[in-house]
Amino acid sequence: KFNVILSDIRKPPNHVYKNGPFIFSDILDYKNLREIVVNNNISWLVHYSAVLSAVGEHNVALAREVNITGFHNILDIATEHGLRVFVPSTIGAFGPSSPKDPTPDLCVQRPRTIYGVSKVHAELMGEYYHQRYGLDFRCLRYPGIISADSQPGGGTTDYAVQIFHAAVKSGQFECNLRSDTRLPMMYIDDCIRATVEFLEAPDDALVSRTYNINAMSFTPQDLTREIQKVLSDFKVTYNVDPVRQAIADGWPKALEDSAARQDWGWKHEYNLPELVQTMLTHITLGNKLASAF
Repeated sequence: KFNVILSDIRKPPNHVYKNGPFIFSDILDYKNLREIVVNNNISWLVHYSAVLSAVGEHNVALAREVNITGFHNILDIATEHGLRVFVPSTIGAFGPSSPKDPTPDLCVQRPRTIYGVSKVHAELMGEYYHQRYGLDFRCLRYPGIISADSQPGGGTTDYAVQIFHAAVKSGQFECNLRSDTRLPMMYIDDCIRATVEFLEAPDDALVSRTYNINAMSFTPQDLTREIQKVLSDFKVTYNVDPVRQAIADGWPKALEDSAARQDWGWKHEYNLPELVQTMLTHITLGNKLASAF
């Protein structure tokens, strides 16, 4: 754990702070980023700083600054110091004109959110720096990521996290997407394992620098029915947010990820039933522990 330095602009919870090295870092402070790389002998930059889709549409200037200018800082520092770079992309990198079911690695993208535009920009710039300067750039297009341990961060797929907390806490949930909105999703453990396996993959095994990864696809209605198998009284109503719905309507229904499975052995472990059981168990146990203290 001491080989990984976590950074953020926010003070972390105590259990995070005490779990290993943590430093303050602002993705827009180029000088400070260079100091961190040099002073800590950094070899990998794993770059998760981003303003997500729904929040980005309400603050385009901030999204542009963090997602594009911040990424340029990372690229330049990595090139200058010979670092390797991992950057997550997203289903949001595709747009309404992309094939949707499934969406292949290579196709028309043309997203209609600043978040998606910034991610396509990152994919192309990273691949250019790989070709032009030999930078070891790696990028995974994540589906919606579901975790019991973190709070939603302003993404369009946030409902798929919020619904579990509501199911355990109140037994009812108001969903901001239509009941038939099918989107690709993944449980956090699969996401982390995919990322680590991708980072460890030999460079010469990678045919591409950007890969789709997929696990499952479902609608709010599918997810509700699976939760009701465990919590039979759970009720869901719908109050559609036009901004989030418009974003979701332009996104893939499933990601085609055969290249990742072939080139570096990607294989998911969690489907919808396992996801629901695991999330409800974690949240229920977490609530019991919180009550005990």
